[in-house]
Amino acid sequence: AGGRSLAHCRLVDVASASNFHSFKLRHFHLDLHLNFAVKRITGWQVLELTPVQPGVQSLILDTHPSLLIHSVDCKVPGASGAPDVFLSLTYRIEPFTDYGSSLNISLPAAVIRPHRAFRVTIRYTTTDGPAIWWLDAELTCGQTRPLVFTQGHSVCNRSFFPCFDTPAVKSTYSATVRVPEGVTVLMSASRSAYSKQDRVFQFSMEYPVPAYLVALVAGDLQHADIGPRSRVWAEPCILTCAVSKLGGSVERWLNVAEGLFGPYVWGRYDIVFLPPSFPIVAMENPCLTFIISSILESQEFLLIDVIHEIAHGWFGNAVTNATWEEMWLSEGLATYAQRRITTEAYGEAFTCLETVFRLDALHRQMRLLGDNNPVSKLQAKFEPGVNPSSLMNLFTYEKGFCFVSYLSQLCGDIKRFDSFLRAYIEKFRFSSVIAKDLLDFFLGFFPELKESCVAQREGLEFERWLNGCGPPLCEPDLSAGRALTGPVQHLCDHWGVDAPDPQVISTFDLSSWSTFQTVLFLDRLLDRSPLSQGIKGIVHPKMKISPLFTHPKAILGIHSFF
Repeated sequence: AGGRSLAHCRLVDVASASNFHSFKLRHFHLDLHLNFAVKRITGWQVLELTPVQPGVQSLILDTHPSLLIHSVDCKVPGASGAPDVFLSLTYRIEPFTDYGSSLNISLPAAVIRPHRAFRVTIRYTTTDGPAIWWLDAELTCGQTRPLVFTQGHSVCNRSFFPCFDTPAVKSTYSATVRVPEGVTVLMSASRSAYSKQDRVFQFSMEYPVPAYLVALVAGDLQHADIGPRSRVWAEPCILTCAVSKLGGSVERWLNVAEGLFGPYVWGRYDIVFLPPSFPIVAMENPCLTFIISSILESQEFLLIDVIHEIAHGWFGNAVTNATWEEMWLSEGLATYAQRRITTEAYGEAFTCLETVFRLDALHRQMRLLGDNNPVSKLQAKFEPGVNPSSLMNLFTYEKGFCFVSYLSQLCGDIKRFDSFLRAYIEKFRFSSVIAKDLLDFFLGFFPELKESCVAQREGLEFERWLNGCGPPLCEPDLSAGRALTGPVQHLCDHWGVDAPDPQVISTFDLSSWSTFQTVLFLDRLLDRSPLSQGIKGIVHPKMKISPLFTHPKAILGIHSFF
């Protein structure tokens, strides 16, 4: 995996209060007890750390006012075979931003020995923090038992456990979780075990991950295997539907992705369907994708969302953006990878249709924000105190996708670019990267492009792609999707005139249209608002709208992010 460059050593994450540059986090363990009655998690965390900078006198972690710290202890290995020494450490909590605070732990000189590991134990209780969502029974799909889940992206997990809450830091972790009888616990971990007698679940993530990818869900969950390395988890009332919608597709998608980008390194790829209270559409937690259950109403959106999360197994999870200011390194690359998978699995026309739908939404957002809005930059700069989650937008995905597509076009051969992406993953696997890492490796992989100075090509400079406001500098050719997008535009043109002809409109067979075609049509029709009086009384006899599009969270998710 890629090492720490000079640029990485100087990297600043304004969203983290921690002194993560001063330590190597080797591993951490969580020992937790879930109390559904009072909606609290109590327990402790053990961090195994090694100092990497001289003169460090404190350990500073990200935390949150909702997280109550009870004590901090330290375990120091004894010298020359002597017993380990346990020390009680002093600490203070200081304000940082409205989304977190800092836990400053004083470290005695006996602890700070260069490149010698030590362990810190923090005992704490969670209260009403942004990472932890407690659902009463009536808010779940089955409405029989309560459920709790966590959502760490982008900077919420500091209210779940104290941490270096930055994507620049990765480590392995393990967890012990104690729960009431009848509760099943899942985590984003590569290994798990359960003791029914003790009602204790054990988890281990053997691959390094950033803090935001540590996730937990607990409730009335059952599973069904859908492939040799995949299973679906859900509440009993929706499990059969989830299995029937996914069938054997997940293994097929994984195989296609592996053919394009190399081995899937996480072992398991499981999916848990969560109630509609889940705040986003899906989350790429390693080994265990979290996804909103209302997505089951649309086969196509389910397909796209799951494939996007699979793509994150390579882009985002294995190789991660080192700061939230460059989220496109995860989301733009994952969107490109998702579309490579769908092209191989379902053809270029389907992929072009989905891309047109999303780029339409991007331009719609651009019209609302204006061409000079700084949130449209790929390298978004935000001031201290700004929550990185507020920068999650279509530019991160679609402008990032267009830049990656442009890099692919520079190669002249999409298969050569597939080879580049495989090599990129191989080099930087389990690392966190900045844009310079990707682009330097790209130019090194294609020396002829470096010699021809493609990075400085007028009007398409890499620097302008990264730091220029506005829409993408260029977009990929989507003409292969005309067989699917053409009828949509034709109907929109007929329907959008001052006096639409119902007989002409009725000749369009909408029963054969896909969900993406239907929603693309509705979007483009609404772009013409206000509609003429003549259009308002026309209802196409074969147009049916899935309940998915009446669910507020799903409507938000369709045009926000995966």
